[in-house]
Amino acid sequence: MSSINRRNFLRSSGGIAIPAVLPLSGLLGNDRQQQSDLPTHPQVKFFGDGEMYEPSDYIRILAEADKTVAIAKDRYGVGGVVEALEKKFTVLTGKEKAIFMPSGTLANQLAIAVLSGNKSKVFVQETSHVFRDEADAGQSVFQKRLIPLAKEEPFFTAAQLQKTIDDMGNAEAFLTGFGAVSIENPVRRADGRMVPIHEIKQIRKYCLEKKIPMHLDGARLYIASAWSGISIQEYSQYFDTVYISLYKYLGASAGAMLCGDAAVIDQMSHLIKIHGGSMYGNWTNAAMALHRMEGAEKRFADAKKLGEELFNALNKTGRFSIQPLDNGTNIYRLTVAKNIDGKNLQIQLNQQFNIRIPRPDNNNEALISVNETILYQPLDYLINSFSKAGLG
Repeated sequence: MSSINRRNFLRSSGGIAIPAVLPLSGLLGNDRQQQSDLPTHPQVKFFGDGEMYEPSDYIRILAEADKTVAIAKDRYGVGGVVEALEKKFTVLTGKEKAIFMPSGTLANQLAIAVLSGNKSKVFVQETSHVFRDEADAGQSVFQKRLIPLAKEEPFFTAAQLQKTIDDMGNAEAFLTGFGAVSIENPVRRADGRMVPIHEIKQIRKYCLEKKIPMHLDGARLYIASAWSGISIQEYSQYFDTVYISLYKYLGASAGAMLCGDAAVIDQMSHLIKIHGGSMYGNWTNAAMALHRMEGAEKRFADAKKLGEELFNALNKTGRFSIQPLDNGTNIYRLTVAKNIDGKNLQIQLNQQFNIRIPRPDNNNEALISVNETILYQPLDYLINSFSKAGLG
């Protein structure tokens, strides 16, 4: 299974990362000089899930938001704009309470730990962030035994979960309790593929029968919702706790939101403190996320629609084939015709049209992502840019 390696992206994409919105005031010194010949209109980026603002743009946007509604600071995550954001997320997810977390890893780990209580076994996707990317925190810090299912696959089924649990009853001499089931949706290490909603429903039904709580790593839940047509609130109703990222596509420089029943969320403030996650001021991240939440669901839906229109048009040119992944979300497979130099295409799109794509590999293929930066330019401009780039 192929996947985007975010650490190697800048090396393969060529050039220096530049701000995605105007003005280009975030570039300094030599960086500014090197980019001076680029078009001055906003940059469209066919990678990533959303905006990653440069500091100057971040400050400018917060200043604009503050003019509309004065930003009230929090104190150790209490009050101010943090409280306003938490209330917004309870509406979004339909959960009783929400709490700001400094990171998604902490949100995942604390949710799983509290849901599991003194029961040690936690069932996860083998490809999940909880299993592969959180430095064995479940085992080393929280004494949980992560049991991975569906190796190298985006999701496990209710039948696979049931079989695993049934088999454990026969295979283990001292059977400990089943703490929780954690599901990531969509799955980053599976190129953004989704867990089918019918499987989520079946897993939920089984877990309710077995009294096993469920946690949703919904870091990219906005994306899953836009591409599946299933609301964030509906996804959330099948889980006891839900984590959603604030930085992947809501513009914040860090942060996460954890939502769930009051009985669970009320335990989190103390746990955040003892694990070193309590910070005096969180308002800069909360204010940006709150500002960018307004209209976010529509922006994602519009980006998906425009992306489909663009790809349909480009597929008719004979120069490109851009296809969705099976059960995928915002990541598509781009195949460039053999008579086109993929590297040259990438360079010209960047330098002449301010459009960035990952560099096609030796097979002239790349995985590209649709996010809201596609809305910065009209469809005709995008079609024309791809049609002209790479010709010379």
